[in-house]
Amino acid sequence: MGMGSNRGSGGRVTMSEINVTPMVDVMLVLLIIFMVTAPLIQQGVKVNLPEAKAAPVEAAEKKLVLSIDAQRRIYIGEAEVAVDELEKKLATNAKAQADKELYLHADRDVPYGVVVDVMAAAQRAGISNVGMITDPTAGGRASNKGKKDAKEAKR
Repeated sequence: MGMGSNRGSGGRVTMSEINVTPMVDVMLVLLIIFMVTAPLIQQGVKVNLPEAKAAPVEAAEKKLVLSIDAQRRIYIGEAEVAVDELEKKLATNAKAQADKELYLHADRDVPYGVVVDVMAAAQRAGISNVGMITDPTAGGRASNKGKKDAKEAKR
């Protein structure tokens, strides 16, 4: 007679339902925590990225290269393109639309915002893969040489 049944009027009735109220409370608290911390996670943290020396990737076929020079002029291959026409030119470029990829070659002195604007235009044109081209020979040596020259000029 340890367990009650529905037969007796004075006995206890067994509860066959699970009480989910504590679980809902815990889930709501976790939801609030994630809602508060999610915007903090999206913000970047300032870090000094290491310089990597990598071997050049050999390509069997010709890839579409978009270049930005130090004067902020934009070129698709060898042809110069105006900034306001870039998205249209990329959207109508058969090679870019077939491969859905593009390689970006930007001068070191070009502001980061200009590079981001060009990458956004490429994305709006339907290009989902954007690779960055670097100069492996100029890596850390050229920047250190420039720093040495600057120090010697101060003397």
